[in-house]
Amino acid sequence: MGNCANDRASSERELSERPVSQGQDLLARGERVHQALVDVVLGGGGLGELMDALHDHVGGLTLATTTDGRLLAHSSERQLELEAVLQHPDICADTGRFRSERFAPGVHQVGPLSLSVAAVLAGSSDHGRLVVVRREGRASAIDHYVLERAARVAALAITKALAVSAVEAKYRGDFVRDVLVGRGGAPDAVAAHFASLGWDVARPLAVVVAALDPLGGDDASREGFRTAQERFANAWVTVVGRHDRSTPVVGFAQEVVALVGVRDHEGARKGVDALVRAVSGDGGGGRRSFSTGVSRIVDVPEMISRGYEQARRAVHVGRQLQGTSAVAHFDDLGAFRLLSLIDDAGELRAFVGEVLHELADDDDAEAADMRTTLRALLDTNVNVAETSRRLHFHYNTLRYRITKLERTVGPFTSDPDLQLDLALALRVLQMRGL
Repeated sequence: MGNCANDRASSERELSERPVSQGQDLLARGERVHQALVDVVLGGGGLGELMDALHDHVGGLTLATTTDGRLLAHSSERQLELEAVLQHPDICADTGRFRSERFAPGVHQVGPLSLSVAAVLAGSSDHGRLVVVRREGRASAIDHYVLERAARVAALAITKALAVSAVEAKYRGDFVRDVLVGRGGAPDAVAAHFASLGWDVARPLAVVVAALDPLGGDDASREGFRTAQERFANAWVTVVGRHDRSTPVVGFAQEVVALVGVRDHEGARKGVDALVRAVSGDGGGGRRSFSTGVSRIVDVPEMISRGYEQARRAVHVGRQLQGTSAVAHFDDLGAFRLLSLIDDAGELRAFVGEVLHELADDDDAEAADMRTTLRALLDTNVNVAETSRRLHFHYNTLRYRITKLERTVGPFTSDPDLQLDLALALRVLQMRGL
């Protein structure tokens, strides 16, 4: 990977080493670029127009990304170069994400390509990166100085856009929150209001709730979480918008909620999995893990609030069963839905010990092996032949194991109530944090 210049210090040193007239010309160039870009923003232009204007002044392929490298805008020129850069394994991940964690602000060389990277800062807020990619030689520190000036204007454009979107998001968020808690009003009015916002809920939906997984230490600070949550919500809005702009998606303080149009259960699984993969990306750029819950299919708007509760329950139970980065569908929870409602972890542990006895020992490899056999037997309704086939055991070997199991837990092959207790105890053992 190329070496990073010392950014502004290097720029100032290079300026100081030039004749005064040259230095003044270069500073004037920086001022001209800065003013031209400010005019674009004041004229109502966004990041796309800003990248085109920057390209006109500095050349090369110009990109704007989030802090974790998601592409926000690029110059409309040099489309072929853009595709080549996005496919360059040293510059971008397979997902097309710029590897921002590899390229600190400064000047870098990657083979024949020269990259200038500047942070887009507004006060203490880091809004992303500006990147200029050139094929013609190494970018100078002066070029980087000009890019830094452009980054300040980009911060202005992003701040302006965030201020506008914050007002819109507050209005949309308040309405969606009312719908999620069952206070949206008459179904026809709810559907009409969604339609006025460009969203379609007059179709089968799956309510999807996604929440950042908790972290300890400094990352768990209130300000750090708020910033991470904003980026997380923006990522969902971007990804869902590319998939279907008529899908409602709103970020709240602790979660993101999307009402995803689906055709059937299988379509819901595939669709949500695709969205989760896109938001997760390659996990780089400081991205945090998150868990996702999916409701049953909602056929009418008045059922959205029930779907929301199902999706939230799926997030909670999914974390208990799968840990971080869980993806859980409410239809798959079964008895775990009820078990997760029991707050007394000590009571659950006591139940497991009373039912499984020494098989409850999580640190005993033999106990774990016998639990696997017991689970397979219960899953097949104690069908010895089928269980032998599933576990690849000889029939007599399984018979021996059944005898051993019954000496430990009791006559479960002939006692349906004991079978139920054993099945529940095995499920409790799957739950984390007990």
